[in-house]
Amino acid sequence: MAFNATLETNNNIATIKLSGELDGLTASVFKIEVDKAASQKVKCLVLLMQDLEYMSSAGLRVLIFAKQKMGANVDIYVVGAQETVISTLQKTGFDQSVILLDDDNISELENV
Repeated sequence: MAFNATLETNNNIATIKLSGELDGLTASVFKIEVDKAASQKVKCLVLLMQDLEYMSSAGLRVLIFAKQKMGANVDIYVVGAQETVISTLQKTGFDQSVILLDDDNISELENV
């Protein structure tokens, strides 16, 4: 499946919907959307990953870049990630740098 990253901004919240396979060939697409989100000075970044099938180390590098680029005061939410993506985040310890939510807990974002 082809990779896609779509950015929407609403009420100081940037949301990037990811789908397909995030790897070395497609990571630049994700990075461009993170750059756009960071330039809008939002208070949180929401990554909708329900349709993300795979994330390589290149995708993880963009997540680390996102954390650095957005700044320490911006929370990053990873929503609906599949088990393989969550496993990658946990093995690297990056799950401690983001807020993991499943689809059932997405309502927590309304309080942001």
